[in-house]
Formats: sequence, C-alpha cells, structure tokens
Amino acid sequence: MWSPATFYPDPAVHILEPSFLKYRVTLAAVERLATGLRWAEGPVWFGDARHLLVSDIPNNRILKWDEETGLLSNFRRPSNFANGNTRDGEGRLVTCEHGGRRVTRTEHGGRITVLMDRFEGRRLNSPNDVVVKSDGSIWFTDPPFGLLSDYEGERAAQELPESVYRLDPATGRATVLEDSVPGPNGLAFSPDEKTLYLVASRANPREILAYDVADAGTLSNRRVLIDAGPGGTPDGFRVDEDGNLWCGWGMGTPELDGVMVFDPAGTPIGRIALPERCANLCFGGLNRNRLFMAASQSIYSLYVNTRGCR
Repeated sequence: MWSPATFYPDPAVHILEPSFLKYRVTLAAVERLATGLRWAEGPVWFGDARHLLVSDIPNNRILKWDEETGLLSNFRRPSNFANGNTRDGEGRLVTCEHGGRRVTRTEHGGRITVLMDRFEGRRLNSPNDVVVKSDGSIWFTDPPFGLLSDYEGERAAQELPESVYRLDPATGRATVLEDSVPGPNGLAFSPDEKTLYLVASRANPREILAYDVADAGTLSNRRVLIDAGPGGTPDGFRVDEDGNLWCGWGMGTPELDGVMVFDPAGTPIGRIALPERCANLCFGGLNRNRLFMAASQSIYSLYVNTRGCR
C-alpha cells in the first residue's frame, strides 16, 4: 500500500548522478492524485483550463483531473480505447485510438475530426503515442497492441506493418518514417527538434533509439541511445528543457517501477520510485514544472526543478 513521504527530501526521489541534484525540489514529495483506474496512459496537460487528461484504456474512457478541486471525472466515455494524447499548436487535443484504429483531433467546439485511419487503403493497427512538431506535423507510432485482445481495443487482424508515421494535416499526406522497429511505442523530440527518440518496446532488451531529423521531416542515423537492460521497460516519456529524458518504467521488476531519468547522452541520472509501473508522463502546472505520471491504476505528481520543453 502506498503512503506519502512524511519528511523531506522524499526518499522516493533517487539521485543516481550528482547532475540530477539540481532537478530535485528538496521540499517536494510524490503525491497520489487519483486511483481506481485499470491502465493509465497518455497524460496531457491543459494549462488554460488547469486540468489533466489521462486515458484509462481498458475502461474505454479519458479522465479529467481538475487542479483547482482535485476531482476526477469522465472527460470522454466511450473513448474508442484512447491511448496516447497530446496538443497541437492551436491547443487542440490529438488522440491515438485503439478501438477506432485512428488518430483524431478534438476541435475547440468539441467536434472530433478523424486525421488518419488508413494508409494506402489498409486500416491502421492501433495508434499508440503521438507528438506534434512545431511545424504542425503529427508523428505517431502504430504497433498492433490494441489488436491482440478485446481488453485494450478490439481483437482483429493486422493489416499494416508496425510503423512510425508523419502526417501533414494541412495536406493530408502521410509518410512512413520507420517500419523496422519491434514494437514502436513512446516517442519525443529533443528541445531543438533535431533528434527524435523512440522506444522499441519489443526489442530484447528494450531500447530507446535516437534519429537525426531533417528539415524535410525524414529520419537518418538510427542508433541506440539507451539499452534498458534486464527488466528495463521504457514506455512513454517526455523531454525537459535541458534535453533530459523522463521515462515511464517498470513491470515485472518492482524495484524498477516508476520513472527513470537520462541525460541527453543516455546516462541514467535519477529515478522516481513508485509502487506501480509508470506507463507515461507529461509536464504541466503553471510553469510546466510539475511531473504528472500515469502509473497503472493511479495518477501521481511531483514538482521538479526543470520544465518540459513542450
């Protein structure tokens, strides 16, 4: 059973390298904001409304946690087994849907626009995680995880290779950026958007790959940035203003459950221990310095001394 720290600094925040000390807020502790979910994923912060959205995939809903009241409510149910979420440059919600096998955008008035559900005439698999580049292009992963059972989607045959796509919403043109990564999962850009990071969640051991990003939106120079090693299970992640990777971690190895933090060179510098596997996270709050962690059945937060780069 989880209980909050009763003293500072919170022992759940582990300093693996001296460089992580500056990111720890000494008088801040891990907080559990809500529990009772089945599988928490895809957190995204809405600063203009002061709320957090989190997907609860098996329960087929997106939940809203209100910062002012601390209340948790349904934002969308059913959600088409929504997984990853982000916001575009106009502040609109962009969502990966397992059930719909599509990527959607929620317009300011609430209408849902289907951005992509097919490629070359075949249905997508189960879009997983998504990021929006500053030029408006939408980059997302499409592994088959939501097709494997009726728990996180609807069991069905896979029609396309598992891939990473780039979609230009203005033209509707989609391109395959990568189709040889086993289990493409979480993805994020470096602060200058010159590097794309991608989790290979079916590699053995799991890996976080890095690619050079050209101005034309193509990838090159694939390399392994982080070898997760035995028991390492990176999933979703975000990058802070200094280029550090804050990665959801865990499953099967309780002593690793929580968040791992790596510097831009891939060196582990810090860890946030949680009693549950963390699948994904995001930065939010007034100054984007509050880390929100979607961890299995619960949502946690921690104030840190850095800001999310987007």
